[in-house]
Amino acid sequence: MKFVFLIALFSLSTGFAQTPTVTTRTTTVLVPALVRTRAGAPVFTLKASDFTLTDDGIAQKILVEEDTGTESLALVVAVQTGGAAAGQLDKFRNLGPSIEAVIGSVPHRVAVVEFDSAPRLAQDFTTDLNTVADTLHNLEPGDRGSAILDGLWFSVDLVRRQPPAYRRAILLISDTLDHGSRIKLEDALHAVSGTNTAIYSLAFSSTKSAVGHEAALIMHDPTPGPPGGCMAKDPNAQPGDSRWVQAIDCLGLLAPPLRLAKSAAIAAVDGLERNVPESVAQLTGGEYFKFTDARSLQRDVLTISHHLPNRYVLSFHPLAPHPGFHAVNLRLNDYSKLVVQARNGYWADEETAAATKP
Repeated sequence: MKFVFLIALFSLSTGFAQTPTVTTRTTTVLVPALVRTRAGAPVFTLKASDFTLTDDGIAQKILVEEDTGTESLALVVAVQTGGAAAGQLDKFRNLGPSIEAVIGSVPHRVAVVEFDSAPRLAQDFTTDLNTVADTLHNLEPGDRGSAILDGLWFSVDLVRRQPPAYRRAILLISDTLDHGSRIKLEDALHAVSGTNTAIYSLAFSSTKSAVGHEAALIMHDPTPGPPGGCMAKDPNAQPGDSRWVQAIDCLGLLAPPLRLAKSAAIAAVDGLERNVPESVAQLTGGEYFKFTDARSLQRDVLTISHHLPNRYVLSFHPLAPHPGFHAVNLRLNDYSKLVVQARNGYWADEETAAATKP
């Protein structure tokens, strides 16, 4: 059984001109999970049998990966410099020592991405954390844009190219609202949830503005579907409806697990429209923090440094593959006093379903 993720890559420096599709094959879906007491202390003693994991409501056979805290780490620090972040840069400049704490003593590669209305590589992957600290310290204000989703797309592609033996993570520092991204919401959902990359988000809140997004177009009741079958052209379709929406509507008409997946996909896209950093943290099994000043930002990064190496990493082979978004739920068995936090979904393409069917 093989699991195939397809991610359509775009060149950000040439206005998103399409490049050839790249296929990555993996036999597993990874689910990072943080387990804590209600007082916040990490718990390290659980076994696979202490967890129940479902994929679209179907229980999966899971394994707990061993010694993941000592694996090499590829980290992208993605920092918004445009829009409201232009006035926040002094809070970001001295994060070098905190980034070093996140890395710990494991072999590592760290890159820095900055973004305003478009993302740019501020520092390519390096093992020199002093260079990373200098890059962050020297960031300059950008333009009026806050293209968070484009920045994440760029960062996911960057970290995806690192050796497969490396754990992959993105540290996102941004506003909560996207403004100016060219990537569509459903494509952003595909990119973010289609790789085993945990995103840790640190966000500040600016004044909510009227930001239009396509997510509003899919908040509708799709049943019973267009005449002639769910993939037929709907004569009553509203302007802006996409084939992606129609496809997940079709899946939702087929079986309860697919209805669950469709509902989760709509909720995930809606989350990206309302609060990008919070949504991507939930999708990937990272964490979300809101900061108000340099001190709280550094405190939150240090919290991440304690949590990142102390996570369980569960893995499974999907038992009921289908193209599109999959809803993941992880819970603990008989541990009512513990709290578990894990990714809530992943994306699979048509090739994924074909490759994983018995």
